[in-house]
Amino acid sequence: MLVAEKPLKSYLQKYFGFDKFKGEQEAIIQSVLAGKDTFVIMPTGGGKSMCYQLPALIMEGTAVIVSPLIALMKDQVENLKSKEIKAVAIYSGMTRHEIDVALENCVHDKNMKFLYCSPERLATEIFCTRVKQMNVNLLAIDESHCISQW
Repeated sequence: MLVAEKPLKSYLQKYFGFDKFKGEQEAIIQSVLAGKDTFVIMPTGGGKSMCYQLPALIMEGTAVIVSPLIALMKDQVENLKSKEIKAVAIYSGMTRHEIDVALENCVHDKNMKFLYCSPERLATEIFCTRVKQMNVNLLAIDESHCISQW
């Protein structure tokens, strides 16, 4: 079990500038930090992303976030980068070289905190090979209601 060295609210303030959690976020984050499989249903704007982003920032390694929505992935990555948090997304339209570079960064850059990818990317040979070389701290499925078949 991983227990935060300091109160979760201090991490919330440090990384996101908030003084308090929304609704059940804190209990959900504690569950994730305890290493429990955690299923979260929240409305749009309810703070779902925080429930995996904060634990991933606290833990060593890179979080793999699976999302079927390219625009959401791009938005999340840009938002994290604006906070000087290393994040990358892999999605359709990228060249094989761009994908290779992104995955290599996740393998070798110990400060890379987030790798966003689409569900179909999980089945590719290059992804399967590289993810085994990464220090993955958690796997989150975001916007799973959009996925009709895997």
